[in-house]
Amino acid sequence: MFEQVVLYDFSPTGGTRRVGEAFCKAIGKTVTEVDLCSPQMPEQPENAQLAVLAAPVFGGRLPATAAQRLAELKGKGLPAVTIAVYGTRAFEDALLELNDIAADCGFRVVASAACIAQHSIVPEVGAGRPDSDDLSEIAAFASRVWEKYAGADCSAPQVPGNRPYKAGMASLTAPITLKGCTRCGSCAAACPTQAITVGGQGVHTNADACIMCMACTAACPVKVRVLPPEVQQKTAQKLHPLCSLRRPNEFYL
Repeated sequence: MFEQVVLYDFSPTGGTRRVGEAFCKAIGKTVTEVDLCSPQMPEQPENAQLAVLAAPVFGGRLPATAAQRLAELKGKGLPAVTIAVYGTRAFEDALLELNDIAADCGFRVVASAACIAQHSIVPEVGAGRPDSDDLSEIAAFASRVWEKYAGADCSAPQVPGNRPYKAGMASLTAPITLKGCTRCGSCAAACPTQAITVGGQGVHTNADACIMCMACTAACPVKVRVLPPEVQQKTAQKLHPLCSLRRPNEFYL
């Protein structure tokens, strides 16, 4: 195992973090998390022996905000594992994009994974994932990564995807706030793009800044932060065929 591992994650609703933490705990004795959802870019730890870069997939690409914050990291030749986390549909160009960013930042990518987490908009898709079977697979992958690195093999994995990447997902709407809001500010605090303001007139969302990451809906303690009902219904209908599908995790060494 590595003595010190740093996890860089962009995880608005927690699924990406759970996957990243599971991998890190299986391969590192000490794990330091750097939350890339923070509006202010956190400092990078100096003593890490391995970096893990974990990001969600939005429409087959990395969220633009996540890509921008990952691109600010300084790899300095550190070995890295990249993990794209998606809600069952497809990861398309996201993992390749993540690897390209990591390489441009100076990391040496030695392994990659595309893992499943519960869908952030339609929770019936990938419900409960990562589950115990997923966590066992992730731990086994961590063992294989350690064996590869211990054997002095730092070759980069070949991952699926195309260049140029597909067009990024457009955010055509933003969550709304229903009656019952206590104006506690949890939604605003959770928003990685600072698109939400809370004041005497209620909650206001800058739709142009919103990336539909659903961090605000997950953070709302009274569950009154939701997508507009028509958008929620349309998305649920579109993804309904995936509810019974158990998409496998994919690992690349």
